[in-house]
Formats: sequence, C-alpha cells, structure tokens
Amino acid sequence: MRCGDGPAVTGKYLRAVDPTTTTTCFRHPDRVAGVRCQRCERPICPQCMVQASVGFQCPECAHSGSQQVISARRVWAPSSQDVIVGKVLIGLNVAAFLLASLAGGSLARTSGPIFERFVTWGPLVADGEWWRLVTGAFLHGGVLHLMMNMFLLWLLAKELEPALGHVGFALVFAVSVVGGALGVMLLSPNDPTLGASGGVFGLMGALIVLQLRARQNPWNSGIGGLVVVNLILTFTIPGISIGGHVGGLLAGAAAGAVVQPKAWPQTTAGIRNGFLVLMSLGLVVAAVLVAGALATDLSSIGG
Repeated sequence: MRCGDGPAVTGKYLRAVDPTTTTTCFRHPDRVAGVRCQRCERPICPQCMVQASVGFQCPECAHSGSQQVISARRVWAPSSQDVIVGKVLIGLNVAAFLLASLAGGSLARTSGPIFERFVTWGPLVADGEWWRLVTGAFLHGGVLHLMMNMFLLWLLAKELEPALGHVGFALVFAVSVVGGALGVMLLSPNDPTLGASGGVFGLMGALIVLQLRARQNPWNSGIGGLVVVNLILTFTIPGISIGGHVGGLLAGAAAGAVVQPKAWPQTTAGIRNGFLVLMSLGLVVAAVLVAGALATDLSSIGG
C-alpha cells in the first residue's frame, strides 16, 4: 500500500528612492524624485506619479496598458474565515478516516471494506471503477499520515482559497487530485494507493505558479523550499507514491496557470473555470485509459 504523502507571501507597494542619495526625476531633471515607477523602476517626481492598481507608475508605463501590476497583499489575503472549501475537504478526510477505521477495526490499518471499495488501484480502475481515482485521495493509512496531509492542506487553503475564491480553489484541488491519480496509473498502477497528498502537492504547485505570475519569488515566500523538501522525501522514503506526488504537483501547476485570482480582471473567469472542469475530466479519462493499458488484468490475479 502506497501513501500519497503557511508560506507567507511578500510584496512591495512602493519602491522608494534611496534617501542617502539625491535622485532626480527622469522626465524632469530639475525636480527631486520621491519614488520609483512600479514597472520600469525609473525615479519619478510627484507630477509624474500616476496612480496604478498598486503604487505609482510613470506616465509612459501607465499609458502603455500592456501589464497590470498587482501587489502581493491585494492578491493574497489569507483569512481562515474564507476557507470554507478547505474546511469541508478536511472534514471529509477526517470523516472518511474515522469511518474506514471503524469498519476496519483499527486506526492504523489499511484494510477493511472501505479501503477495499474506495482505494485507488489500477486493476479495478481499468475494470470500470473510475471513482477510485478520486476516493483514494480521502483515505489515509494512519493518524500521522492524515495529520501531515491535513496540516499542509489547511496552510495552503488559508493562502489560496481567499485569493482564488471557493470555486477556483475547489477546481485547483480537483485537478490536482486526478492529476496525482494519473501519475499513479503511469508509475505504479498495480499498487493500491491512498492519501490526499496528490491534491496537496498540486496546491503547492499552483501557489508557486501564481506567485510567479504575480512577480513574487517562491523562494522568499518559503513555498519553493517546501516543495523541494517534500520532493526529496518523496524520492528517498520507501512506500511513498512518486507518481501521486509528481502528478499532483504538475497538474496543480497547470491549474495555477489557468485559474484567475479574484483581484485580477474577471472577464474570462467563467471560461477559465470551465476549462479547469474539462481538464479534470480529461485527466480522469486519461487515467482510466492508462490503467487499462498498464494495470494487471484482474483475471490474472483472481478477480
């Protein structure tokens, strides 16, 4: 049985001119500059300061209209009050763990009727039980496994859900889960796999991509290091699903390139969400097809 085992985001509103040196406006050499343009970083005086979505820009950048500047604080507004989907997901995982434990008779067992019916396993996925691609993400092999995944899920939900909205966050998680399942079908289809970490890895991948899109440094926020550490553990500790983690990470990153934060223009939000739904369905179909091609035939293992 394989287990699919709060970064802070920083940004700048204004780029102040170094007070130790006298800097003049690049458009008016006879005037002292107070700030730098948020986009080109040239020094500008008060007359040249054009209010942008965040901070100030010089007239040339403000009139070009080719790029929207979004501050980290505007895009990312972590608040546990907005983490509705995250709380629901954690509740479902805890409820599934307790139900499986009660049915199996132990908190540490990975057997029993719940596991047998819902764990992600290639041969049965190929036999038509496609729901296992999703349900396996809500089962865990022990209390520690559950706690680690739920802790990371909570941290990432607090960061992402307020920024993406409930629908956007739910869709990113869904894409990540089925992307992780596809990774399992590709690399270890014959190993029963469980755990929410494919979805969690996907949320980390989405956060990295979204920070890059907002011109933030994932290494400064801590999420870059978190991903690297978890990937090292994935490839060095036996029994961890490499396909589930890597597949979830890549799928989540792809979803992060599509989903639109609430602070950004929403004219195409519906189209983007629809594309994420299609992406999820496409990954499910791909996982079923791969399972049919790579998983062991049930008849050869006694059905």
